[in-house]
Formats: sequence, structure tokens, C-alpha cells
Amino acid sequence: MTPGILGRKIGMTQVFRADGQAVPVTLLKAGPCVVVQRKKPLTDGYNAVQLGLMEFVKPLRINRPKMGHLKKAGAEGIKFLRELRLGPGDDDLKPGDKVLVDQFKPAEKVDVIGISKGRGFAGVVKRHHFRGGDGSHGSMFHRAPGSIGASSYPSRVWPGTRMAGHMGDQRVTVRNLEIVDVKLEDNVLVVKGAVPGPNGGYVVVRRAKR
Repeated sequence: MTPGILGRKIGMTQVFRADGQAVPVTLLKAGPCVVVQRKKPLTDGYNAVQLGLMEFVKPLRINRPKMGHLKKAGAEGIKFLRELRLGPGDDDLKPGDKVLVDQFKPAEKVDVIGISKGRGFAGVVKRHHFRGGDGSHGSMFHRAPGSIGASSYPSRVWPGTRMAGHMGDQRVTVRNLEIVDVKLEDNVLVVKGAVPGPNGGYVVVRRAKR
């Protein structure tokens, strides 16, 4: 059993169960992946495997240190690499081994990790769901953040105070998504619910931890 697989988000649609229930799903192009590096407690201090998503990438888009790292495993042309911890019951994978979507079965639970869509600079109403002030009756306080700290004490702004700023473009993990279907011929995982990131964005699919 592999700890997970790498892939790309295709997009959302819906499928119908045998009882006629419509289920919103996300299609993920998962794999094929190759093991680039195996990390062991004796040499690296922990047990993990580094996977690379097999797709064609021009050599000019890969820097020389990374190209040398990939050549050791015979995996040239790989751009997207991610590391997954190995636990009890996981396969003892070796560099060069393939990881395919057939390792997953319907009704299993997985965690999907991706980079959320970047929304640019956003105010507190959009970014933090502030209520805002009244919209009429002479109100001059509509979408402003309000007080950000007292004057006499602490006479400064506390770290972590919710303000306007860069929204999105962060690593997001969605836990315990159910695998609805596995399409082996197309290397596609069909998971219930939404997945972070835009269509075409890279994702990591790992077996559910909780």
C-alpha cells in the first residue's frame, strides 16, 4: 500500500449513485508517479518516500541540481516532486518504482493537499468575513475594519490581528474526502466534494490520517 499519489485537478462535475442521489465530485488526474528518492531513519532520520509526477517537461525548465537528482533515479523530465511519510503497513518502495492509481479503491478516504486560488489584495469583509457597518441612515462606516487596538495599552497592534491583505495562494488540506470511483484506463480519481486550487493545479492525494 502506497502512502499517496501526486496529480492534477481536472475539474468538478456530478455523478449519480445507484439510488439516484446526485453527488458533487472532483476529477483528479492521479499519476503515474515514480519514486525518486527513499529516505530512511538510519541516513535521513525519518522514513519517507519522494514521488515525482511523470509528465513531459522541457529540460530548460528544470535547473541543473534538480536534473542531477532526477538522473540518479532515472526519472528525467519530472517537474513536480513531493515527499510523503511512510507508516506501518506501507510498501517498502525503492527508487524507480511506479505508483499508479490502482492502489486506491472506491469508498476509501483520502486527504487532498493543494494551493488555493490567489485572490490578490482583499479587504476584511471578503478576506475575514467581517459584517461591516450599516449601509444607510447616514452611516459612514461600511466596509472598514474598525479598531485595531487600544491607545493607552498596549499602544501597538497585536500580531495576528485580522486586516486587509493578500488573500488565497496558500497550502490548503481538505481531509476525509471519499473516493467515489477509480478510472484505471485514464488514471483518474473521482473524489466527493471540492478540492483546493484551480483546474490544472497540482495536488497531493494521501491516505486519510484521521
